[in-house]
Amino acid sequence: MWEVGQGLLGGFATAVYASLSLLALIGAILGTITGVLPGLGPLGPWPFSLFHFDDGCHGAMILFAGIYYGAMYGGSTTSIL
Repeated sequence: MWEVGQGLLGGFATAVYASLSLLALIGAILGTITGVLPGLGPLGPWPFSLFHFDDGCHGAMILFAGIYYGAMYGGSTTSIL
């Protein structure tokens, strides 16, 4: 049970880095722009090999999560309008 708590605290510690928070913001903006465009999905134009980061896969996964959730929000923008 203690390992779960350590994993959660490690995840929160990773998420509060300024560079990774900036990647999440950039991903949300790019995802919103992508989601507004008709016919494009959240991860369609963003291949995994496009992004290489020094800190391993943390930055890429945070960026892709931002793109995904931004595209989901962007898709609702066109349906609401």
